[in-house]
Amino acid sequence: MGASCLCCACVSTGEVGVVERNCKYNRLGLPGITLMCWPFEAMQSRVSLRIMQLDIRAETKTKDNVFVMVYISIQYQVIREKVFDAVYRLTNPQEQIRAYVYDVVRATLPRMFLDEAFEAKDDIAHAVKASLQTCMGTYGYSILNALVTDLEPDLRVKAAMNEINASKRLKEAARERAEGEKIVQVKIAEANAESKYLSGVGVAKQRKAIVDGLRESILGFSGNVPGTTAKDVMDLMLLTQYFDMLNLVGNNPSTNTVFVPHKPALAQNGEEEVGDQVRNGMLQAQSRFAHARTGR
Repeated sequence: MGASCLCCACVSTGEVGVVERNCKYNRLGLPGITLMCWPFEAMQSRVSLRIMQLDIRAETKTKDNVFVMVYISIQYQVIREKVFDAVYRLTNPQEQIRAYVYDVVRATLPRMFLDEAFEAKDDIAHAVKASLQTCMGTYGYSILNALVTDLEPDLRVKAAMNEINASKRLKEAARERAEGEKIVQVKIAEANAESKYLSGVGVAKQRKAIVDGLRESILGFSGNVPGTTAKDVMDLMLLTQYFDMLNLVGNNPSTNTVFVPHKPALAQNGEEEVGDQVRNGMLQAQSRFAHARTGR
């Protein structure tokens, strides 16, 4: 039998070493220096106890037959008490995790519509984590978290979704703009109604004041001038207002008004009389305008 000797191996913090004796599991090598009896003992591997992350892409389709790419991040860790299972029971733990994730995703998403899938990202993540914890726990792995980081449909589907969303936004904007214009029109109509009401009130008050003034003038004139009647006073006031109106029209430089009686004389030669009335009216207007300019 050959001679044996002591040898050592260093294990980093956050790792454990798996020591085999005669090709059989013997013990764990803790962080630091581990002594072994060579050639009977050897450190078969070092297992990291740090938290590791595995990024997975899984393609599947939704209930409305839209293919999507699902991006999932799995955070896992080797259980210290189950290092033996983690080393000796699984050949490739990452491929095992991928297989379970594919199975869960392709069993969950086909039951959802595309819009529901975007809203149910947390539900998908919980389903993946629950399945992995049950399966990978027996192999010495703890699943700390499962995150659905993105759902990416086909570019044409994404463009169609953006167009639908833009159309909805434009429709809402048009509805809000129309509602605003409606409010403005209603307020303008209310303001016009209020303005016309106040204008009517003002005209009514003005006419009442004129009537009151006329009544006082008629009473005063009848009392001071004996033998006059109310009709005489009214005729005189109407004549005065008529001349006031002529004065205002004549003083306006842009006046082109012709004064004729309110209706033509009814006679056999009515057309000639209408012509004479128009001509006389124009002459009267010109005479009044010249009188207004010269002041004589």
